Amino acid sequence: MDEKKLTDIAALGEFGLIDRLTKDIKLSQKSTVAGVGDDAAVMDTGGKKYTLVSTDLLIEGVHFDMSYTPLMHLGYKSAVVNFSDMAAMNGIPTQIVVGIGVSSKYTLEALEAFYAGIKKACDRYHVDFVGGDTTSSVHGLFISITVLGEVGKDKIAYRKGTKQGDILCVTGDLGGAYMGLLLLEREKKVFQANPDMQPEMAGKEYILERQLKPEARTDMIKKLSEKEVVPTAMIDISDGLASEALHIAKASGIGITIYEERIPIDQNTFDTAREFNLIPALAALNGGEDYELLFTVAQADYEKIKDLPGVSLIGYATDISEGNHLITPDNQVVELKAQGWDALKS
Repeated sequence: MDEKKLTDIAALGEFGLIDRLTKDIKLSQKSTVAGVGDDAAVMDTGGKKYTLVSTDLLIEGVHFDMSYTPLMHLGYKSAVVNFSDMAAMNGIPTQIVVGIGVSSKYTLEALEAFYAGIKKACDRYHVDFVGGDTTSSVHGLFISITVLGEVGKDKIAYRKGTKQGDILCVTGDLGGAYMGLLLLEREKKVFQANPDMQPEMAGKEYILERQLKPEARTDMIKKLSEKEVVPTAMIDISDGLASEALHIAKASGIGITIYEERIPIDQNTFDTAREFNLIPALAALNGGEDYELLFTVAQADYEKIKDLPGVSLIGYATDISEGNHLITPDNQVVELKAQGWDALKS
């Protein structure tokens, strides 16, 4: 009897695996507005607002390295990256539930520091910590956080919705978190080679904070609301600008053009990239973990958005037949590809 050939999940990658596992899911509840395929599921429980739900897993050795990650920072980041999913739907987080699997190498004091970080994030973003679960782990620390949020029914933004001619915008600056990670990894290797060496991190506080203690851009949701701007599509930048732009393009059925020289990059990020002999724009395009917001707006909202502090206009949407491209400073047209980190690829 012929053996059925099995598929290695590394060949699919994270998003390919999600597509395969969820392709046959059918929704039967009237309250379910949207399920798999966006930054959060959307439910209609009555009233003028939708309820948003999202969950995230963080695994020691895959998503974080305890050799240079303070536990309080880890708790804070674990919560905030989930809050960012609510912002990506043009909403705000309201409650979280936290589950952990923990090995015997962790002490009570260590876990108290981790939970202190979560509580600090909840306090800052006015989110209620409403429950969770704990269990033992054979190896390291496993974190599962489910976040609930809300958004006005007339203000929700999905990954789909971008139309040809829409303007592509991004908040803040990009690439800092990735450069912070490279710096931490470099100093870890130096320490392993010689424990007497002191880390060289002076002047790098900004990129270190971008990696270890990011913030969710819920503040930008308020600013957009004040300007009466509802994005035609939106996503948060967890896997790099290129990857997220391609998600919007695929979901919306359009093409995307990005101007490299318009990508916002902090000077500290730029200088550190040069120290590592990297092109700064590549850190922004493929680094990830910036947790800024990438969104599109209609041409009619140009005057409202063009001078909004903290927002950069970096490109526009085209017909799907034109594909997805990056325009370099010397006007070379390069195909836009997602080359960011994928946890499931070898």
